[in-house]
This record gives sequence, structure tokens and C-alpha cells, in this order.
Amino acid sequence: MQKLKRFKLPVIILVLAASIGWAFKPNNRENLFEIAKNIEIFTSMYRELNLWYVDETQPGDLMRTAIDAMLNSLDPYTVYISEAQIEDYRIMTNRVYGGIGATIREVDGAMYITEPYAGFPANKENLKAGDKIIAVDDEPVEGKSTDEISERLKGQAGTQVKLTIQPLGSDETRDVKLERENIKMKDVSYHEMINDTVGYVKLDAFTQTAASEVRTALEDFKAKEAKGVILDLRGNGGGLMREAIAIVNMFVPKGSLVVTTKSRIEEQNQKHYAVSEPIDTLIPLTVLVDNMSASASEIVSGALQDLDRAVVVGRTTFGKGLVQNTVDLSYNSKLKLTIAKYYIPSGRCIQKLDYSNRDEFGVVNEVPDSLLKKFKTKGGRTVMDGRGIHPDIEVEDEESGRILAGLFAKGLVFKFANKYVQQHPEIASPEAFSLNDADYAAFTEMVKAANITYSTQSSKFLEKLETVAKREMYYEDSNEEFKALSEKLAPNVDRDLRKFKHQISMVLSNEIISRYYYQEGRIRHALVDDPFLDLGITYLNTTKQQKVLQPNG
Repeated sequence: MQKLKRFKLPVIILVLAASIGWAFKPNNRENLFEIAKNIEIFTSMYRELNLWYVDETQPGDLMRTAIDAMLNSLDPYTVYISEAQIEDYRIMTNRVYGGIGATIREVDGAMYITEPYAGFPANKENLKAGDKIIAVDDEPVEGKSTDEISERLKGQAGTQVKLTIQPLGSDETRDVKLERENIKMKDVSYHEMINDTVGYVKLDAFTQTAASEVRTALEDFKAKEAKGVILDLRGNGGGLMREAIAIVNMFVPKGSLVVTTKSRIEEQNQKHYAVSEPIDTLIPLTVLVDNMSASASEIVSGALQDLDRAVVVGRTTFGKGLVQNTVDLSYNSKLKLTIAKYYIPSGRCIQKLDYSNRDEFGVVNEVPDSLLKKFKTKGGRTVMDGRGIHPDIEVEDEESGRILAGLFAKGLVFKFANKYVQQHPEIASPEAFSLNDADYAAFTEMVKAANITYSTQSSKFLEKLETVAKREMYYEDSNEEFKALSEKLAPNVDRDLRKFKHQISMVLSNEIISRYYYQEGRIRHALVDDPFLDLGITYLNTTKQQKVLQPNG
């Protein structure tokens, strides 16, 4: 049997080499030979390991390890998707899955509904956040992970699942039969006129419906005679490039260059233009971004900035200037791989990390400042490449209190909202609701009784400094100072509940509001105290906008 395997191996290599040969130009024979040679080496090693290794091997696991290690040497966006992962990939890409339309989580060893989505099966059957899940299809959930239960709740649209639920505030249980539906989260989670003249659009993703949903919002604003538009891309990690191009097209003249893609195969380079008639090329526009706005979000914000069509407000974006494509592999698997870099209208690529060059420790670093280049917008303003999209108007970055991590880990925000809902059948509108001092005092008592733990970034840096000081033998001379500083920087629940009261109150209010007004309520409440939005409105003023968009040399 072993001789037969050895005899067949060269044939396998020849077949593999022939199958990949089409991808290389005739004058690139060296590459073809190098690939064929290494496939043969790898196949030989893989065979010998599985034949002779001292312990029983798992061939599939070995191969997956090899594949993942190979792809990890490239960039984090080039990934192998096995047949078992296809459904998760489809859900992530299209934001569609078959299920009941609710999130769940484990708290203190029990499984709870944490957020039913308005209009979907769980909500239709009156399931609430805080309801405890006892069983799924008569099988107890005790001892099972959140992922396991989540998979049980998902399934083909039209199929049924039975939940045994203990409603919030009740000692009794009830059985609920739910018919699964296709759960499609909207790309535009909210759009509304936030005052008499300004239309606001919250775009969360770029799936195949993004452009059509944005178009619907803009047409609604025009019908209401809006005098300005705010496009909110904060937290939007991107998606389909064609949807980004279509959205830019709504604001710029037909024929405008939106984005160029360049790969190492010159024939694959493409220029993408606005090919349709725009909706409005004159209405004042501001775009809100943050450090989690990436990829397609950066195409939209960057193209509108380069074309001097909008004022970009917020924080510097993520810096992902890479384009991916998905190719089918054998056995119903796929490879999502980076095929190009994209360049926005000024000619700049905003990719921040240089995955083609790693240091001696294998760490990927940012493109060095010395290699950054200046470009010009359509109107002559100076912009930079290699650092994401730098906003025209910056919003100061507020550091989140680390105590929030401790509160979430213990489920205290969730538990407090459960108690609050039982005591308050109704609350004010999302725009008007706020916690009073008595409510916050009750929460602080709950926190103190819970004995939460968390760490601060400051204390972590101090620990590193102590290690270095000991290594350099300076610690003994300054250990008292280190001790005093350590005490000041260490987590202190009483202090941090006071210091970060505003942040914590906003998080609590947001959770409570979702119990009455669902996801839309969360957004409406967050917009009440939003410095990004306030600046976005300010720079819709035509005079202020024109001043920002003037050439800066």
C-alpha cells in the first residue's frame, strides 16, 4: 500500500502543477517550478507524518493548521472557509440567517433572551429581554454553551422550534412555539429628520441592500425638503465595494471617478466611476466616522472627501485599503483572498498596516511616516495616504472607563435593567429618558455587592515599567514611589463609579430603553448626547462647509 502511494505522488504533483499553470505567464516558468517543487515537498511530508508519527494524527486538523499558518503569513483578510463554516460566512456577509430574531447570553450559569428584534418571531410571541430559556425542543439548556444554544435556535425559515421559557419576574414556565424566519438586519438601521432641516442616516453595513436603503432614506429627506444630510458610518466595518460606489454616486456627478483597484496583475486593474444620475450634488453633507469605520466605509468617506463633496467629522478611520474576492474551492469550501488595493479619487491608498513587511519578530507595523505621501483633493486640499481617512473636523477621543468591562462581565447592566423593567411598566420617550440619582444609587449598591474585578490600562503599563525597572536595578531605589502610584492607579470601584458616572448612566439608559423601544430606541437615545452629531449638524452650515473645503495648500 505504501509503495502504491509513493508511486502515485509524482502523478498528483503533475496534476496540481498543470492545474495552476494557467495562472502564470509563459515567461514565469520559475514560479511554476517553485510551486510544483514545494507542493511535492509538502505532500511528501504530510504523508510521512500521517504514516509514521508516534501518536495517532488527525489529517484534517493537520491540514487546517498548515492552511491557517500559510494564510496568517499574508494578511488577516485572506482566509480559508471550510464547508462547515459556509453558513456562518453567508450570515456574516449578507447579514441574513434563519432564526427567531433574538440575541441570547449566559448569566450566572443560566441562559437568557437579551434582546428580541422588533417584528421578528421572538418579538411576535412576546418574548422579552430577561426571559430565561429552560429548554429548546424539550432538551434542557443547562450546561450548554451560548454557541450551542444559538445553533439550536437557528434553522431553515419556515421550520419550528419550541422554547420552554421562564418569563422575567415569574416563577412559572411556559412553552412557546416559534416559526423561524429569514432574519435580515437592515443596513440602514435608522433614518429620520432629526430636526426641521436635517436628515440623518445610520448605515451599519454594506450588504447587497445598502445602496437601495440609503436611496430610500435620501428620497424621503428630499420629500420633506431637507436642507442637509448626515451620513453616519461609525462602527461600520464595510462590505461590498459596489454598494459603496453606488452610495457615493448619489452625491456626485455622473462620470466621477470613485475608486481605482490595483493588483499585481496589471490586466486586473480597474477604475470605477459613478455611472448613474445622482440624487443631489448640492445638498450640504457631513459624514461621521470613527476608528471602526473600515473598508467600504472608507471608500465612501474618502471619496466624498477627495471630491470635496462632504465634510468628514469624527476620528481617523481604521485604515483598510485592501480588496477581497471569494473563490470556490473543492468540497464546497471557499478561499477569501486579498486581490488588490484600492485608491480613492486623489490617488491615495489609505491602507495603514504593511503586511508585506514584518519585523524580526513577525510583527506587522504601520507604513512608516517617511513613506507617507501627500495628495490633493479635487479642490486642492492636502490629504495623506497610509493612515485611514483623517477627518476634516476631529472629535476628541474619550477613554472609556475600564470599570465598564467589569460591569458587563458580571452581567450587572443586564440584571439592573431586568429589575428596572419590572418596576416601571412605562418610561419616557428615548429622547427624554434618563436615570435619576436614586436609580444610579441603587445600581451602585448592586455593583458593590457583586465584588467585580477589572484592570486599568494605567496599572498594566505600571507593571511593565516595574519589570523593566527591576531588570535595570532601579526598582529598589524607587519601590515606595511605585507602591504609591500602584495604589492610585489600581481599580477602585467607589472612585470609578463616581468618575465614570456619565458613561455608566448612558450604558444603563441604553439597555433600559431597548426593553421598551428596541434597537431604534437605542439609536434615538444615543443621538441626544452625541458630540459627533452636534458637529455634523454645525458643519452642514453652507458657510462653515465651504470654509473647510477651501484649498489648504
